[in-house]
Amino acid sequence: MRPSGRDLSEMRAVSIETGFTKHAEGSCLIKVGETHVLCTATIEERVPPFIKGSGLGWVTAEYGMLPRATNTRMRREATSGKQGGRTVEIQRLIGRSLRAGVDRVALGERQITVDCDVLQADGGTRCAAITGGWVALRLAVNKLMKAGDVISDPLLDPVAAVSCGVYAGQAVLDLDYPEDSEAGVDGNFIMTGAKRLIEVQMSAEGSTYSRDQMNQMLDLAEKGVEELAAAQRAATA
Repeated sequence: MRPSGRDLSEMRAVSIETGFTKHAEGSCLIKVGETHVLCTATIEERVPPFIKGSGLGWVTAEYGMLPRATNTRMRREATSGKQGGRTVEIQRLIGRSLRAGVDRVALGERQITVDCDVLQADGGTRCAAITGGWVALRLAVNKLMKAGDVISDPLLDPVAAVSCGVYAGQAVLDLDYPEDSEAGVDGNFIMTGAKRLIEVQMSAEGSTYSRDQMNQMLDLAEKGVEELAAAQRAATA
């Protein structure tokens, strides 16, 4: 039995509220159970120096957690003068995941920055950030298309992410914190809406796993991403 009482293949409740902030070109508040992430997308008519003049667009991301997003207060990274390794790793993951679903030629030579700020954490924050980040990106691109700045849709397919793991010897979908903290195996699966894999992060956390268990987690992840992509489409329709 899972601590939440959910079935092995059951996602937490997912909600996506769009237009959550006033100024950003695209924004949403995504809630996956008790994990809440604010995602905003900002359009800039510039690109990083390494692709300047190429005609290609760029999508990048930044990630952070509020001091009381967790049970105890975390020190703001700004006070230490640098980002932690976990933060850098996660924001790079978000950026390259979102870029995998973008036609950068169609986007044109401009940059969209997706900011993901964790308001409340209960496991799966990077997955929620990717899923909500795509919604914010979709809304920002819609504005570009409406203004005629972009002719063909540069977003090829939704991009979403979900965690799976081995908890109490069984493969489970969408780990919350009590499961994540005790799981023998923990994995993050990033896919397109068509279930094409973008990235898989899996590691043993005190227990090894078999090929069969890996396949079980992949099957669960496909189910979860299918549900998340449907929520994304509904939120941006």
